[in-house]
Amino acid sequence: MMPDTRTDTDKIEKPQSVEAFRARLLNERQLFTNRMLEAGAWVLDNQRIVALETLSVMARKSRLTPSIFVRLAKAMGFGGFSDMQKLFRAPLHHAYPVSLSERISHSQGDEVVHDPSDIHAIGQSFCRANSASLAHLGGRLDELPLDAAIDRIMAARTVHLIGLDRSFPVASYFAYALRRANVQAIQVTGMGSLASDQIGVMQSGDLLVSISFPPYAQATIDATSAARAAGHEVIAITDSPVSPITVDAVEVLTVDDAELHGFRSLTGVMSLVQVLTIGLAYRNRDRGDLDLDLINA
Repeated sequence: MMPDTRTDTDKIEKPQSVEAFRARLLNERQLFTNRMLEAGAWVLDNQRIVALETLSVMARKSRLTPSIFVRLAKAMGFGGFSDMQKLFRAPLHHAYPVSLSERISHSQGDEVVHDPSDIHAIGQSFCRANSASLAHLGGRLDELPLDAAIDRIMAARTVHLIGLDRSFPVASYFAYALRRANVQAIQVTGMGSLASDQIGVMQSGDLLVSISFPPYAQATIDATSAARAAGHEVIAITDSPVSPITVDAVEVLTVDDAELHGFRSLTGVMSLVQVLTIGLAYRNRDRGDLDLDLINA
């Protein structure tokens, strides 16, 4: 059954703040299609672009259609996109500077590359953007359910991990590191058979760790849905609480990495999975199941 997207603006009062916008997207997600949720998450992650750019620019940067932003605005209760855009313009005190430079987007704002033809300048800027992403993650660790996630991993019979496209190396490393920490872990790769078919081997007591970032891999979404439908618990590692893999997830861990023209860093998310693995390894050591000096991971 398709969600009731409530396009009649008379039936819903539009949010009066960005936080109210965020809360509605998260708490009333059943009212929006998956594409609208993806657009909403992008809007929240790129508020200055939404405030200052045109629909066509937003569509190009997000790889979503202009119409999906219009539909999102109307479903939120706005008269249209321009009406929604005013909400994001209000908090801004400074517009983008007029510049021919490139920008690396991250949680703290933008890292400006003044000369995109200078690879060393790009490298320095990307390193600074990654440092900002790590600082942002470090400041949010207390907000993330790290202990709860470790509890669920330790309690699982087998941990299955899926992350495709950009997230593939994260899932691959996480599966390797968990095995080094004496956790039975299987990476769902989609190689040789559909990822959703590989999910079919999960048994009672198994856990799925699903990893996905925009543009979300459809195979990851489908496999996560299949695991959830079969009654398996899911831990989601993603960019937003309204990511399509967070539906009914038992724990959601969000992380924000730097991005330049769609090339996203893995610095933050790799650090997050290392934190989880190291925390789990220390617990296994404390109960006598692991000699940390022999891990060499």
